[in-house]
Amino acid sequence: MTLRLTPDHLQQIQAHAEGTYPDECCGLLLGRGVPDEPDMRAIVEVWQTQNAWSDEVARELSGSVHDDLPLSKSRRYWIDPKEMLVGQRYARDRHLTIIGIYHSHIDHPAVPSECDRVLAWSDYSYLIVSVRQGCAQNLLSWRLDPSHQFQPETILNSH
Repeated sequence: MTLRLTPDHLQQIQAHAEGTYPDECCGLLLGRGVPDEPDMRAIVEVWQTQNAWSDEVARELSGSVHDDLPLSKSRRYWIDPKEMLVGQRYARDRHLTIIGIYHSHIDHPAVPSECDRVLAWSDYSYLIVSVRQGCAQNLLSWRLDPSHQFQPETILNSH
């Protein structure tokens, strides 16, 4: 699969990630499939969300997530289900769909964590931007394979 985005989308994601540092940012990727390109999806709009990670969320997920990262907004993100629903309605009203989720990794590579993998939904693209000392660096996209393991996804930067 290939994920197509514009320089403006990239700038929005990077600015959001830098603006929330040292906490992780998160948001929705709204878009659609590309006609005549069955293996490509295009981002039409970036929808910023709040990182709703909390002690309560950590307790609820304690049996699901098993890695050594601290349970804080600097190492975790959570999109409130109510905010997801608002995003879905917004997308639907514009004949779009949620095609993915983006978030930042703070002073770590743009590679999914075990928590990212466990909580990921199939069919979504997962854009991760690495933010080091407040500056957005690398941005990579990932998708789950049939074994629920992340595989790299090609990013096409279109103008």
